[in-house]
Amino acid sequence: MSLQPPGNVRIPAHLHAREKKSRLITMMVPIFTLKLNHKINPRMVTVGKFDGVHPCLTAATQAGKVFIHNPHSRGQRPAAHRLSQSAQDSDISLLNINQAVTCLTAGRLGPNTTGDTLLVGSQTNLLAYDVHDNADIFYREVTDGANAIVLGKLGDIASPLAIIGGNCALQGFDYEGNDHFWTVTGDNVRSLELCDFTGDGKNELLVGSEDFDIRVFREDELVSEMTENETVTSLCHMHGSRFGYALANGTVGVYDRTARYWRIKSKNHAMSIHAFDLNADGVVELITGWSNGKIDARSDRTGEVIFKDNFSSSVAGVVEGDYRLDGQKQLICTSVEGEVRGYLPASKDLKGNLMDSSAEQDLVRELSQRRQNLLLELRNYEENAKGVSQTNSGMGVIPANTQLQTALSVRPSTEAQKAHVELSISTPNETIIRAVLIFAEGIFEGESHVVHPSAQNLSGCVRVPIVPPKDIPVDLHIKAFVGGKTSTQFHVFEITRQLPRFSMYEITDDSTAAPNTGRVSFNINDRPERVVMWLNQNFLLPEGVESPNVTFNCLRGDRPLSFNMTSSGQITLRTDDIDLAGDLVQSLTSFLAIEDLSAEADFPSYFEELRTTLTEVDEFHSVHQKLTAAMADHSNYIRNMLVQAEDARLMGDMTTMKKRYRELYDLNRDLVNEYKIRSNNHNALLARLKSVNQAIQRAGRLRVGKPKNQVISACRDAIKSNNVNALFRIMRAGTSSS
Repeated sequence: MSLQPPGNVRIPAHLHAREKKSRLITMMVPIFTLKLNHKINPRMVTVGKFDGVHPCLTAATQAGKVFIHNPHSRGQRPAAHRLSQSAQDSDISLLNINQAVTCLTAGRLGPNTTGDTLLVGSQTNLLAYDVHDNADIFYREVTDGANAIVLGKLGDIASPLAIIGGNCALQGFDYEGNDHFWTVTGDNVRSLELCDFTGDGKNELLVGSEDFDIRVFREDELVSEMTENETVTSLCHMHGSRFGYALANGTVGVYDRTARYWRIKSKNHAMSIHAFDLNADGVVELITGWSNGKIDARSDRTGEVIFKDNFSSSVAGVVEGDYRLDGQKQLICTSVEGEVRGYLPASKDLKGNLMDSSAEQDLVRELSQRRQNLLLELRNYEENAKGVSQTNSGMGVIPANTQLQTALSVRPSTEAQKAHVELSISTPNETIIRAVLIFAEGIFEGESHVVHPSAQNLSGCVRVPIVPPKDIPVDLHIKAFVGGKTSTQFHVFEITRQLPRFSMYEITDDSTAAPNTGRVSFNINDRPERVVMWLNQNFLLPEGVESPNVTFNCLRGDRPLSFNMTSSGQITLRTDDIDLAGDLVQSLTSFLAIEDLSAEADFPSYFEELRTTLTEVDEFHSVHQKLTAAMADHSNYIRNMLVQAEDARLMGDMTTMKKRYRELYDLNRDLVNEYKIRSNNHNALLARLKSVNQAIQRAGRLRVGKPKNQVISACRDAIKSNNVNALFRIMRAGTSSS
């Protein structure tokens, strides 16, 4: 028996209940509300047409189950297998996964399926399930786990893929469960989305990860990278090359390719984002569900709020579907407590205007506040002018040649202060700087820093120590309050200064530093002057550099870095930090517009650590297999014990029955202890596999373009065949074809 609904289905009355009221007031009121008796896991909500016709709300719930809400086929009972009927709600069927669900989605995967395929990921497996026929399509073990999932076409790959992101790895399966796509990324994947990022008519894969990066893959080729300041928890395609994103610190925003249009930050966490045209203006808005229960819709162009509503508990997911079967899709929002609300797009008479009278009142209040601020500013100007005419002492008046000057310099560590980049802000005359505000992503806590010297220490120069945690270029947005020594009112100067990417490296000529054993060498067809230009743009060099042969000292770990270029165009980077070497190669090739680059590399200490890690992976795999076999033996033993105990009870042999149940109790205790060992072993194995995937990614980043992809693919093949020597040969020399 399938879950196929009958041909003519009347939508339940409770889905129509609020339609008339909603149209009379505004779209602030949901068109339908449901109360499901199941809690919903955050970010694990989707809508699927599993019979090809009727949309069903599907979500992960507690105890390793997925519920499927189908109000369109009441009275039908699912066949046994995995699906079962919910005891609390006749419209809900439960799918038993028997593992903690980590991600799910639904969509068309196979060419011959009746409807959408449900895909459910866990830390160890991926299940593709045919809800209509109540049957598994495939069930695959995924050693790197499945933290995020997306379904659709990628690049030139012909069939749709179920793409999962896990432990630093990306993997794509077709409808038969065949592995058609695999590559590595910088850290654990937290979000995935498909989007025509390059505008070539083919989808690229957007990947958000725990190292704060949004990466864009054209199949297995990395085509772009954007760095944020927190873990990227959600991504959603909006239109064209535009997409929305959410971070773990409460930031949401919109990118168009690599250009960020806008972003806002909240004290709450964004639980789900979705693109939906709610005001019927032909352009989708970014819909965000928050941890405090708020739902808001923001313009994709400006970030302005055009709609909002509130749940009594945290939002779990935001999706869309024609849940009332009237030919018009609704925005469907769910809370973690199982409340579901559906919203219709605006009607023609409300086109582009969803805010009700209370929102208009908020706008009036905002404009009134702005008017008060402008009046206050005008009064300040009038008082300044009065002060000049009366005393000529200048209450806040400063010389006409006053300007804000900034300088950046590298400062090594001392006994009093650790190594840092010093930002010097000064004025060229007798004016003083009363306060400085600096806004910068990823450097200061809360993204801003205020320097407010005491009245006794006022001067025309303020020095701010900056310690960038990573090698990324950062824009420093500086606001300084400048005035005379006796001023009570100050002029605000604004200036933006970019902190170079490799600012925490001090140029040195110290020949006594311990030589690096790690190196990467490659050839370029470019002039040394161009390399010098790159050095000047990406490092803080006090007097500039005329030669590409330079040595630096890394202020983060007091490690040397040397850069050498021969007359034939061979460049050798010497550092023991393989991540730094990869960053330098990627930065230089991007500056020189090099599309393909082969390289030879050797990092002896890192490769020795990797060899140890690979040995540990084999050991953990062996332990895992032994523990699994032991658990299977204990399970069979438990079944036999139960049968013997029940036989003894039926025969009235209480002594034997008690003996068997005591043995069962001891066996259960052993099983619990074995499970703890197995769990610890699994976590340790995951950590080692993550290190291996990161090593492949690091080896790839020492190359560019096709050689990079070939190295990553060859490394994976070497690991599959357990050929460790080939793996290190590829990491050092690349592939023969590269």
